[in-house]
Amino acid sequence: MSRIHLSPPDMSATERELLLAAFDANWVAPAGPDLAAFENEFCSAIGVDHAVALSSGTAALHLALMLVGVGVGDRVLVPTFTFAATANAVTYVGAEPVFVDSERSTWNIDPALVSESLDRAAAVGNPFKAVVTVDLYGQCADHQPILDACRRHRIPLIEDAAEAIGATWQGRPAGTFGDISVFSFNGNKAMTTGGGGMLVSSDPDLVDRARHLSTQAREPAVHYEHREVGYNYRLSNLLAAIGRGQLRRPPRMIERRGEIRAAYTTAFADVPDIGFNPIDPRGRSNNWLTVVVLPESEPHLPEKLITALAAADIEARPAWKPMHMQPVFTDREFIGADVASTAFARGVCLPSGSGMSESDVERVIAAALPVLTDG
Repeated sequence: MSRIHLSPPDMSATERELLLAAFDANWVAPAGPDLAAFENEFCSAIGVDHAVALSSGTAALHLALMLVGVGVGDRVLVPTFTFAATANAVTYVGAEPVFVDSERSTWNIDPALVSESLDRAAAVGNPFKAVVTVDLYGQCADHQPILDACRRHRIPLIEDAAEAIGATWQGRPAGTFGDISVFSFNGNKAMTTGGGGMLVSSDPDLVDRARHLSTQAREPAVHYEHREVGYNYRLSNLLAAIGRGQLRRPPRMIERRGEIRAAYTTAFADVPDIGFNPIDPRGRSNNWLTVVVLPESEPHLPEKLITALAAADIEARPAWKPMHMQPVFTDREFIGADVASTAFARGVCLPSGSGMSESDVERVIAAALPVLTDG
């Protein structure tokens, strides 16, 4: 009986064929025809104008912050309920992340707190330099009021859509809300290249600048000429070939993740005080991960569930630990209350990979139900 992972890669013959074609053509180095094709096809898939494929979503965030002018001593509003990369990238450029709590309806950054924070900071002459949003667990943030607040204060919005390829909000695709938006193709994402990311924008100059910086900022000369510090952040042609294959399959992969969430909600429907990560009807989540929310009255139940699933060779993890609770960031400012911290204390991420079979799903349910019903 094989281990059931949280969200493993879901590959098909298409990805293999494209990868082998690139390999056989010896397009192994970073540049190559699949890289340019992947960028163009990605733009068409999500409805953006310009894209540059990079080595990771974190690299894309780093460059995005640089492109909008965030630097040493600046302050940036960041969701507290996210993976560490979102906050880490802010520190890469010498800026300070200020963490904002979630709203209950999406678990994403609270638009009201963002607006209030921007107004308050401007009033005392200490404005923020940028806002970063995160489309958490595959569901878009409520971007419009955040955009309105950013425009009012003339500061840029960076959308971290790392977890949300294929999601929409009021019919608009994830990754189309920010002045710059970024995606991750890490091995556990709904769509993967094994490792990689994408930076997108409607501004061609920003994307050209990102492409320049991602190739060690090399100038167009016969010799190696560099006028500024650059980075080795370009995606390889081989991984781009995998991405092209994955890009042809998101609708079914997203649909399958939704079916898995539905199976969990049905199976646990009669368990008292059990819930799931919220799905706001204004959007369509890609259901990257399904998070079961356990009763507040049983604080040790999340650990018991994770332990029981591990004993059955099934991977499960707590929901993201908020950034303001992380030892590395405990001295940073936090704005909000307890929405994110409560989700962390009570949430357990269940296996949600689109490659899961019906028997895999049934196995997770069979291992989880005794724990949930016995408490």
